[in-house]
Amino acid sequence: MLPGLMEHPFEIRRMTEADLGAVDAIQTASRPNSAAGWSARDFLAHEAWVLLAQGTLLAFLVARQVIDEEFELLNMAVASAQRRQGHAKALFADVLQRFPGIWFLEVRASNVAALALYEALGFHRSGRRREYY
Repeated sequence: MLPGLMEHPFEIRRMTEADLGAVDAIQTASRPNSAAGWSARDFLAHEAWVLLAQGTLLAFLVARQVIDEEFELLNMAVASAQRRQGHAKALFADVLQRFPGIWFLEVRASNVAALALYEALGFHRSGRRREYY
């Protein structure tokens, strides 16, 4: 477990087809910060994980393995009413433990909450693509 992250009372498991409606709703509500244009069904072809509390899907994460021990975060979002409660941190920390290695991600410079989350998980800024988004 990563330092400073407590056990959480949630279920974290692989995304299934039954989750797609809830994932799509969370992604739609998260725009423009989520990966707009992705179909939730496309996530099933990757490492797709969900966090649930009492059977309700609160967050999802999608990543892909680029090469051995190298991964890329493709998309992650939390239900609007559940943000800033540690769900994204718990979900991403769990996935980082399942898939140790080098991780890459891209985030909008204006997405201050995401930047703070990733830095709290040990990520460091390595560059900036001007006018990328």
